[in-house]
Amino acid sequence: MTDRLPHEKGFHISWDQIHRDSRALAWRLDGHGPENGGWRAVVAITRGGMAPAMIVARELDIRTVDTISVKSYDYQVQAETQVLKAPDAKLMGDGTGILIVDDLVDSGKTLELVRSMYPNAHFATVYAKPKGRAQVDTFITEVSQDTWIFFPWDMALQYVEPYREHR
Repeated sequence: MTDRLPHEKGFHISWDQIHRDSRALAWRLDGHGPENGGWRAVVAITRGGMAPAMIVARELDIRTVDTISVKSYDYQVQAETQVLKAPDAKLMGDGTGILIVDDLVDSGKTLELVRSMYPNAHFATVYAKPKGRAQVDTFITEVSQDTWIFFPWDMALQYVEPYREHR
């Protein structure tokens, strides 16, 4: 048995929080693209990067948006990393001028794979853990490696028993 309560080392993110943090990411990236400060396109790493990428694209007025689908987890357990769907090859080139966005860098394996495909892209995440930090160029919030982030798209509102038992 652990001394830790079920909610400890869990970082719960609301829709409002992911929106605020994604806007902060956009502000940090504004004017830092290689094309007179701009970016040619935003590529979301699906699925978690889709909401932040949409917000970043809106805030920076980037109209070209694509996705790359990378599978690295099976039911909260890290698995072999593989690309399921790549973005348009003509758009991507070596990644120059491309902003690749994800919700979180954890171990860094997903970004390491995508970076090997597009070495000149700029990698941005909303949240970063220490093991993967070296793979990301820009992020907003660092969390400890042993923290599990609960994103709003993974959660449902439901009744929870009170913390203290009834006597």
